[in-house]
Amino acid sequence: MHVVVVGCGRVGAGLARNLEESGHTVAVVDRRPRAFERLPQEFAGRTVTGVGFDRDRLTEAGIQEAGALAAVTNGDNSNILVARVARETFGVERVVARIYDPRRAKIFERLGIPTIATVEWATERVLQRIMPDRPSTEWIDPSANVLLVERPIPAPWAGHKLIELDLAGHARVAALTRLGQGSVAGPDTVLQEGDVIHVMVSGSSIEHFDSHLGTGPAKGGH
Repeated sequence: MHVVVVGCGRVGAGLARNLEESGHTVAVVDRRPRAFERLPQEFAGRTVTGVGFDRDRLTEAGIQEAGALAAVTNGDNSNILVARVARETFGVERVVARIYDPRRAKIFERLGIPTIATVEWATERVLQRIMPDRPSTEWIDPSANVLLVERPIPAPWAGHKLIELDLAGHARVAALTRLGQGSVAGPDTVLQEGDVIHVMVSGSSIEHFDSHLGTGPAKGGH
């Protein structure tokens, strides 16, 4: 597959290298000629100097044959404009834009433009590194809006139904591990001490869910 990468900062250069090592052809577009110095010496793809949303520059980069485009400059507006030109003018199906402002990312996701919300993604990754005892995150979707987290069941929840852990619009238990055996548990599954749950949770609701889990079931919730 041919891929166009717009932006040759550290992310763009690393992406171009990985794509080429995976057997894809790559063209990199950046308005600063010196930016291409970040590419490895053995890089065999095209380098195009110019503004990423310039149709002529994108054509020079081979966008008409491209199966994907990644807009990863340091500007939200530029990335969105590049993504829209690629999608709407050239009909590229796989388009992704790097966005620093998570609020903007959510807006553009609704417009059908996949985004990487850099701040939320990086925050979660940094916390994983500097707080090794922090409850683990098993998976994060590209926009960092949805996470899969693993949590042990506190003793007070033993004997209660799994459905009592769900928080509408915030968190839902997807699976359960008991005595080393994983399963997709139903809402009527009765929890046992020592169980480990795997929960799909909104990125902004982790603390809310952890508080719910730590507080214990509501009285009379059996």
